[in-house]
Amino acid sequence: MEPLSTEPRNANAAQPAEPAVRAPGKKGSLENPEVLENVPGHIIPILEREFDDFDNEAEKFLSGALPEDEFIGFRLKQGVYGQRQADVQMCRIKLPMGGVTPEQMEMFADVVEEYAPLNKGHITTRQNIQIHHIPLRQMAELIRKVSDSGLSSREGCGNTVRNVTGDPWAGVSEGEPFDPTPWAGAYVRYFVRHPTTQLMPRKVKTAFTATDEDRAITGIHDIAYIPRVRDGVEGFELRVGGGTSIMPRIAPTLYDFVRADDGEYLKVAEAVFRIFNRQDWLRVNRARARIKVFVDKFGIEELRRQVEEELEGDWVAERDFDPTPLLFEHDEQANAPAPLTDYASPNGDGSELERFRTSNVRPQRQDGFSTVEIKVIRGDLTPEQFRGLADVMRRYSGGYARTTVDQNLLLRWVRDESVYEVWRALAELGLGDAGAQQVNDVVSCPGTDSCKLGITSSMGLNHAVRERIEAMEIEDPLTRRVHVKMSGCPNGCSQHHIANIGFYGASIKLGEHTVPAYVAHIGGNYEGGEVIYGTRLKVRLPAKRVPEAVERWLRLYEAEREDGEAFNPFAERVGSKRLEDEVRDLALPIEFSLDNMSHFIDWQRKEPFQVIRGEGECAV
Repeated sequence: MEPLSTEPRNANAAQPAEPAVRAPGKKGSLENPEVLENVPGHIIPILEREFDDFDNEAEKFLSGALPEDEFIGFRLKQGVYGQRQADVQMCRIKLPMGGVTPEQMEMFADVVEEYAPLNKGHITTRQNIQIHHIPLRQMAELIRKVSDSGLSSREGCGNTVRNVTGDPWAGVSEGEPFDPTPWAGAYVRYFVRHPTTQLMPRKVKTAFTATDEDRAITGIHDIAYIPRVRDGVEGFELRVGGGTSIMPRIAPTLYDFVRADDGEYLKVAEAVFRIFNRQDWLRVNRARARIKVFVDKFGIEELRRQVEEELEGDWVAERDFDPTPLLFEHDEQANAPAPLTDYASPNGDGSELERFRTSNVRPQRQDGFSTVEIKVIRGDLTPEQFRGLADVMRRYSGGYARTTVDQNLLLRWVRDESVYEVWRALAELGLGDAGAQQVNDVVSCPGTDSCKLGITSSMGLNHAVRERIEAMEIEDPLTRRVHVKMSGCPNGCSQHHIANIGFYGASIKLGEHTVPAYVAHIGGNYEGGEVIYGTRLKVRLPAKRVPEAVERWLRLYEAEREDGEAFNPFAERVGSKRLEDEVRDLALPIEFSLDNMSHFIDWQRKEPFQVIRGEGECAV
């Protein structure tokens, strides 16, 4: 994790340079005996005994001495999630604010090589790294190795406060009131292992953004923070009650301003969580047991009233909300590369480099530096790529990077004159593609590759759609700004609801046979500080016909748009029926025959399609 303190928050702010030990607080506060190190990548305190506990509980479960439901709850809090495949699990490693160091990238290479049969680690839309298909008896060994690098999977799953996501450009963006990273780090440290947040009705997703451009997409989160300064005091606008899935809602503002320095932003969050934790009516149906359901039913004003009442409780006096001992402060600029006296430059045709610069490179607010966004196809990295990226990070970015909500990786503090060398080094790793956050940067969840809830192979469709888009050779700058995302089920882990063109996995029953299919959403948005949920079209497309549908919609847009008209205004103007009519023939039933057999087999699969859907452990 690589927070920035390029500018002090105020002239009198203490700048701790040495590791600080958090002493036990007053009654009711958390006792964390481990060292909190203000070095990149070390945010969540590690408890060695938890690994021994995991080994012990796993052995009891495997021997039949521990019921499965009890063990599931235990392992979920350790970030270990069951898969649709028998006898293997996924480990979700939390990267708060997306931060990662070269040493951690090398650790990922090692554990993927040793434990992951598919030989890859996966960047998620919530800035985690997931490693799949791990036998249970190897899991404690894996998470020990993860912890040795300063990372943790603690509360990566379960009904807890999940990974705290953030704007990968925090600290280097024009227009940010201040860098929220230190405060986000304190939030992580405060709520991990917190007694209030261990068995809530459901999970809580948190985001800290840096500017009103809102690259952390606060609107889709249970609780989220937007930096504000009032009378010279730093604080946040606090939003509560967003979420996607089967009941998409945009988070309304609970408070226009909560102070940061005195921990008010933590105190109000805990009040919200305490109220949420008491809603036993939400526990009856865990699939809908989110804060957004409470806000939808009672309204944000009622939640605010209950928070004010909750803040009058005795528990407040028992807590220590002072974030100062928990702040995650690190001067990233101090480790930035020195100016270069000798550097490489392109020789000959520079068109490919210019495409990369245009789409993947942004100037930082600090003169002489740029960020470089690496387009990671489907969010998957091999051990060779993890190690190669670690080397690039050390040589060109001062050693830090952040994952993004688009499943990419962002290098920060790259010298402007080094961009060509960085691009060349990335190209050698197969990671030099232009088009980060553009139409060919397709986002998807794992789908039936691993998820119990998955209906379709969203990863397979990602590959097919991306290939079709690449074959279209789109040069038009407005079309290149279109975002395409797909999920393997309606829950929306790929955030398909907010894509310009989004899909979720479904099926079509044809007699005794079943066709993998997708439902389309058109016109979603998450850029520029505005969240819009796309309109669901009334056509269900067989999976093998989705790439053709994407091409038709893009070509229709290019052919019939008005001058300078972006995709969403175009889609709204022509209307859903026009878009449905464009692909209606693709939605027609398919006759089961030898010639049409491929339609009854999902992307990147060999066997006939079946809907095999288990109970998702998110709701356990």
